[in-house]
Amino acid sequence: MNLHIINIIIKREYLNRVKKKSFLIITFLGPIFFAAMCILPSVIMLGAKEEAKTIAVVDESGIVLPSLDDTETIIYQDFSGANVDELKADMDAIGVDAVLSISPLDSTKLSLSATTYSSKPLGMDMTENIESKINDAVEEYRINSYNIENLKSIMKDVKSNIHMTSYTINESGDESISESGVYMLVSMLLGMIIYMFIAIFGGMVMSSVIEEKASRVVEVLVSSVKATELMFGKIIGVALVALTQFLLWIVLTLMIVAAAGSFIGKDLLGGQDPAAMVETMGVSTEQMEAMGVNLEALTAAPDSLAAASAEPTGMQAVLGTLSNLNYTEILISFFLFFVFGYLLYASLFAAIGSAVENEGDTQQLQIPLTIPLLLGFFIALYAYKAPDSALVFWGSMIPFTSPIVMLARVPFGVPVWELIVSIVALIATVVGCAYVSAKIYKVGILMYGKKSTWKDLWKWLKMK
Repeated sequence: MNLHIINIIIKREYLNRVKKKSFLIITFLGPIFFAAMCILPSVIMLGAKEEAKTIAVVDESGIVLPSLDDTETIIYQDFSGANVDELKADMDAIGVDAVLSISPLDSTKLSLSATTYSSKPLGMDMTENIESKINDAVEEYRINSYNIENLKSIMKDVKSNIHMTSYTINESGDESISESGVYMLVSMLLGMIIYMFIAIFGGMVMSSVIEEKASRVVEVLVSSVKATELMFGKIIGVALVALTQFLLWIVLTLMIVAAAGSFIGKDLLGGQDPAAMVETMGVSTEQMEAMGVNLEALTAAPDSLAAASAEPTGMQAVLGTLSNLNYTEILISFFLFFVFGYLLYASLFAAIGSAVENEGDTQQLQIPLTIPLLLGFFIALYAYKAPDSALVFWGSMIPFTSPIVMLARVPFGVPVWELIVSIVALIATVVGCAYVSAKIYKVGILMYGKKSTWKDLWKWLKMK
């Protein structure tokens, strides 16, 4: 193969794609989408606030109504003694949005039932808030029924909310904090990114081959260059387009998030009182404290928080874990597995593209490529649960799944020998598949008028 000719094809393929309007639109809209994914959850959390609703309460138990305190979104009105059926029929006339009916207390089981009636379904947060207050009232009644002095206080003291702090010890004996949730998110993110890029840009190679074959442009091209040179030039050119777009996405996303944070971050999150945010979500302060969330600790200054506990807090643990990740290993691994994983699948997609005349005919031939790609993706999604399990280990060694699965394992720490074996096996497979794809491409690119099958591909492969 002539490297000079391949270089010309690479330049042609790269410049043709980066100059397209579709490339520019996706490149600049992509970061806006990613930045929105980072910012919108906070905006939605604060903005998704239910309208205040008035609820008529018919409490036949006599123990629930005192526990129903009004909030910003719920106003309770006492209608005890009223007929529930009449209230249901005249909600608009009475001026209420829903009717809450509490049954009489079962003296044997010390329990009751609750039912709501409304013209429109109540939101989930509002429903859970009402249920929680009813359960609190029943629990309070049951505690008092034991006639044990300070039983509620005793039970509160007995409850614990222990958070286990994890540390990893390296070969030199140094300890570093490790929050498993951070490793899980990084693992899943890396697996999803590399799967997305291999699938998108591998498919782009196939579409490009089909387009040139259908337009008969390829006949002119192969009269000047070898078919294999055209294939490898196209694959490498699209790979450079992928890397260019990926780097632009990273830079632009970080710029947009930073700019958005400087303009709206302080107003959006900085001035929020945790108790107010809790009420906004329809959960009472008591409920949060019952779940072990100390709202006062969230508002404490970092110095006072550190003084209160020698152990790192949740956010400190997250930041500590992020700072302890081996970014050099992650970036090098990402680059190697992305490049060779892409070359593996792109060469096979190119071979399939050369064997058909339109994308509708690729479905049958694509299945053997789609299955291992999806299998690697699903293994990577669950790799965080057991990164050293047999399934995940072999998934990170088999070349057709290793680009995705190994990347998902890297944040948890992978022995160097495993990385080397995986990369060497992947490179060897890339060379073998590239040879096979080149032979199929050389024949298939000039075949017209017949729908190709696996039998045809095998026949082309045996041609000298």
